[in-house]
Amino acid sequence: MIAEANVFDPFADDPPAGLLPPAETPAVTFESGGVTLPGVLHVPAGPGPHPIVVLLHGFPGNERNFDLAQVLRRAGYATVVFHYRGSWGAGGTYSWGSVLEDAARVVRAVREEGFAAAHRLDPERLAVAGHSLGGFAALRTAAGDPSVRAVASIAGFDLGIAAGECAADPAARAGYVEAFGDELLPLAGTSGEALIAELEAAGDEWRLRRLAPRLADRPVLLVAGERDDVARPEIHHHPLVAEYAAHPVPLLEHRLLSSDHALSGDRVTLARTLLTFLTPHLNPTP
Repeated sequence: MIAEANVFDPFADDPPAGLLPPAETPAVTFESGGVTLPGVLHVPAGPGPHPIVVLLHGFPGNERNFDLAQVLRRAGYATVVFHYRGSWGAGGTYSWGSVLEDAARVVRAVREEGFAAAHRLDPERLAVAGHSLGGFAALRTAAGDPSVRAVASIAGFDLGIAAGECAADPAARAGYVEAFGDELLPLAGTSGEALIAELEAAGDEWRLRRLAPRLADRPVLLVAGERDDVARPEIHHHPLVAEYAAHPVPLLEHRLLSSDHALSGDRVTLARTLLTFLTPHLNPTP
């Protein structure tokens, strides 16, 4: 009887012993808008070059998805988690605009020749994934950078929809000012009122549905939580899925999980969903 071959499982197995160079987790920094952004790079074991996933956290960044970073690393992806300007000790002033600028800058920076060579990265195989506000930023970053190979939005929060709600209903606006204001402890230089004013200035231009033409040639994953009371799926997920399907965005995938905004009860399912989505497009070699 022939024994069944062992199958590597990134959810249960570490990389083979002796694989060189070994996995490492260096602290890294990126310059954006004259500010130094702190980050962590998760480099897989092996010579590479490894595909890259930039992970974007949300507002204010309590859930940073390090569990996803570790699973992705074991599966052969290098991952980057970083803080935006004005958040969690990074210098500068926090704003929605700076989040978008910082996300785009980090995506460019990890592909720069010196950085990629130093950390065994493949600048031609890069994806962006984000949670909540990070999902919004991931889709906008990919839409603005055709070299991003794939993009995933997890419980994405559409700031353009929030802008429309604020314009239509003063009570909704006041609720957003209060809700954003309650989350400012790890953020610098902003206020609930300032964040709403920035939304209002951007208006409908920030609606994610407008990105469909620029994402039509890319794999796009949209994930939502059925019990999400922040980025409610009936407002932020289902209409966007319908818009992208109708455009169409041919490589669109979408998934509704049973959990809350942080996908608290579905983290393994979320990681499997993300890995299954990325692997055909970035082809890691753990």
